[in-house]
Amino acid sequence: MSELITAELVDLDLSAATKDAAARSLAERMVAADRVTDLDGFLADVAAREAQMPTGLDGGIGIPHCRSEHVSVPTLAFGRSAAGIDFGAADGPADLIFLIAAPAGADDDHLTILSALARRLMDPEFTAALRAGTDPGAVAALIRGEEPTENPDPEPEPEPEEDDATAAAAAPFRIVAVTSCPTGIAHTYMAAESLAAAGRAEGVEVTVETQGSAGFKKLDPAVVAAADAVIWAHDVEVREKGRFRGKPLVDVGVKAGINRPAELIAEARRKAERGEIAAVSEDGGSTDSGDGDGGGSGADHAHFGVRLRTYLMSGVSYMVPFVAAGGLLIALSFAIGGYEIASAKSVADHFVWGEADSWAALLNQIGSAAFAFLVPVLAGYIAYGMADRPALVPGFVGGAIALTVNAGFLGGLVAGLLAGAVVMAIQRVPVHATLRGIMPVLVIPLIASAVVGFLMFIVVGKPIASLQNALTDWLNGLSGSNAVILGVVLGLMMCFDMGGPLNKVAYAFAVGGLADPTDGSLKVMAAVMAAGMVPPLAMALATTVRKKLFTKTERENGRAAWVLGASFITEGAIPFAAADPLRVIPSVMAGGAVTGALSMAFGATLRAPHGGVFVVPLIGQPFLYLLAIAAGTLVATALVVLLKGARRTASDPAGEAEATGSDDSRVTVAA
Repeated sequence: MSELITAELVDLDLSAATKDAAARSLAERMVAADRVTDLDGFLADVAAREAQMPTGLDGGIGIPHCRSEHVSVPTLAFGRSAAGIDFGAADGPADLIFLIAAPAGADDDHLTILSALARRLMDPEFTAALRAGTDPGAVAALIRGEEPTENPDPEPEPEPEEDDATAAAAAPFRIVAVTSCPTGIAHTYMAAESLAAAGRAEGVEVTVETQGSAGFKKLDPAVVAAADAVIWAHDVEVREKGRFRGKPLVDVGVKAGINRPAELIAEARRKAERGEIAAVSEDGGSTDSGDGDGGGSGADHAHFGVRLRTYLMSGVSYMVPFVAAGGLLIALSFAIGGYEIASAKSVADHFVWGEADSWAALLNQIGSAAFAFLVPVLAGYIAYGMADRPALVPGFVGGAIALTVNAGFLGGLVAGLLAGAVVMAIQRVPVHATLRGIMPVLVIPLIASAVVGFLMFIVVGKPIASLQNALTDWLNGLSGSNAVILGVVLGLMMCFDMGGPLNKVAYAFAVGGLADPTDGSLKVMAAVMAAGMVPPLAMALATTVRKKLFTKTERENGRAAWVLGASFITEGAIPFAAADPLRVIPSVMAGGAVTGALSMAFGATLRAPHGGVFVVPLIGQPFLYLLAIAAGTLVATALVVLLKGARRTASDPAGEAEATGSDDSRVTVAA
């Protein structure tokens, strides 16, 4: 970090009152240092990143950051606020603010800055020194890691020799850990530092492997072999899991590694003392063999369910950009040239620069080309999530065959799972050392592709195609109460976890129908998008009509939620649900159910997989569709205001909290 920050980029008396003002003040220093070329353009990029998710961290820290074409060199600016600035952290405002700027496309620089800073911020001595510093140059040097050197300690006296028994008795308990999160940035490294710090406090030797976006360096095999226990603190699949086979294992999410590291270490010690050895397979499954039966417990089955969800979500997450790009291009082509443009001749042979229909045909055919990858990408990356890179080829091959035999979206799901399972089975076969080098490049893709191709063509392809056709016929035949019930179910799923697994399942079900659109599948897509817009719109409206029921941070999030909701970004309601789940989630689910039901009842259709209100011209029955969204938003808003108002009356009858406008998010969670 030696070239990232200088004394000119440090403000020890930051007077800004809001996060936007703080970002502007620090960005002005970057402009003065010739590191940012366009102040307003850069601040727009910072605000766009902040709108996705608040960048406040517990402990009084704010880390606004972005990649921007207006940044000429990776830069870090630091500001210290005496009053504190709200960056959306659960424990209150931040007094230490770091503004991170990286040039557009400089992913490695951006991730390295974030990960290095996240590691150091877990050190209480580092943050204490930042709060106590009085000289900008010294603070900049501290952030760069140039801590003052001290005289070396005198050579220690030689230790008396110990016999083997004494040395064994004095050896510390050893733990190896793996930390990872979906983005592989802050949480990955904060969990690593938290576990290491807890280990030092407990006298336990903790060695951590961070599987983040800034790099992946495997633990030394000798260190793993010498470990007494293993901790996985992860939200994505641990890579090369077979290395940890035969050791006590604590398997938790990454936030547990940050919030309760001492408990995890204590649990690892207990498992080691009881001899609870986890039999870890290459796919990450484990069975509790401590009782000697080798059988899986109910927890094991639950863990398999979590892993299955991860595999499916991996495929969906890679598929969605193809759906969004292809679907929006196709929808735009319909807006320009009408639905008959889908049957236009190839633009490679017939294209007239001045004709709107030629441009519409061009957009339609580009979008259709993107859509052709939908099922293969889904299958390929489900397989990749299960068995890593060797599974990509059989996964893509299986997905392409699913299209060939008309097995569609369901065929892609099955092909991905088959490909991953076949590759994992092959990986378990012991091979001679001379063959290991060519296994992932040649042998595994060759054998797995042949097996998956056989299964998809000969065994499961036709039955799945029949099921896909039956599903299509069922959707096309939906009317009356049946359609309304499906709309209710889809609305509930979209609003229950707001971007989580159920939301993604409903969305994947809808976009899968766009690959071969019918009247029924277009109605499903319309209901799903309409319901997904309700949670952020309802929270935005609630924070507008009853401001006193919400904290300052929530009111700021409410302003952003208007845009997020209108754009069909359901995740805009997550900050509200996290702060008060018992009141927010049921309210938005009710609103989503109303919207989904009305959309299906009105017969609204949608050919675009995304876009919110910006694709209303492409919606069948647009006015009734907007009415359905408005009705669900009003229902959700009324419920959340009613429930929050009742809570406020019960917990604060004198109205003191409303008068002070204090941040009661912690009380809300407890309630």
